[in-house]
Amino acid sequence: MSTVSLATLALADSRFPGGGHAHSGGLEEAVHRGNVSGPEQLAEFLHGRLHGAGAQAAAFAAAAAHAAARGVRPDHWSLLDAELDARTPSPAQRAASRAQGRGTLRAGRAAWPSRALDELLATTGSPHHPIVVGVLLGAGASGSPADAASVVAYLSVSGPASAAVRLLGLDPFAANAAVTALRADTERIAAEAARTAGHRPESLPGTSSPALDLLAEQHQRHHREEVRLFAS
Repeated sequence: MSTVSLATLALADSRFPGGGHAHSGGLEEAVHRGNVSGPEQLAEFLHGRLHGAGAQAAAFAAAAAHAAARGVRPDHWSLLDAELDARTPSPAQRAASRAQGRGTLRAGRAAWPSRALDELLATTGSPHHPIVVGVLLGAGASGSPADAASVVAYLSVSGPASAAVRLLGLDPFAANAAVTALRADTERIAAEAARTAGHRPESLPGTSSPALDLLAEQHQRHHREEVRLFAS
């Protein structure tokens, strides 16, 4: 019988105080530009986000969980962080990932303290969100690489879906239906990420999301010019 840890459920819960509620994953800019205006466009946006940014985050979360469970030298976290930076060309995307990483780390240190988490913070200063989730599950919460990959893959679509309710006034049932429709894809992406968890950081896969990069940069520029509901 398979079981899901409480930590996995908590980290995937929108009520976990990791700061994800402040980020739309590029959806706010997509709405502003008229690219997403209803449930059909939202479903397309979520599909693209899962297979791009979501798949990349899943791979790094799984790798971080694997490394934390094994115990690695502190400089491994610098290398893992640098490799994720290299696969995230948008400065706005990197800033959003690190902002959510800081929020999740603060909450995670209170719930699942570990030496690996302390070393990650000391080494990187402001770690990326997928790496934080991986370390939390791999070191302090007895989660697997597959668990970590599942959490961040799910969050890559559940966050924007929740934002769509606020931005477009969508029926929450329709927004959540768009997320659950991606169940098979999410599970497959998490399983693929778990299979690469033991690879060296420089060998981890990277999935390009040029449209999301452009949306993130435009959102950041507009956020400086006018009040926006979300930070990214």
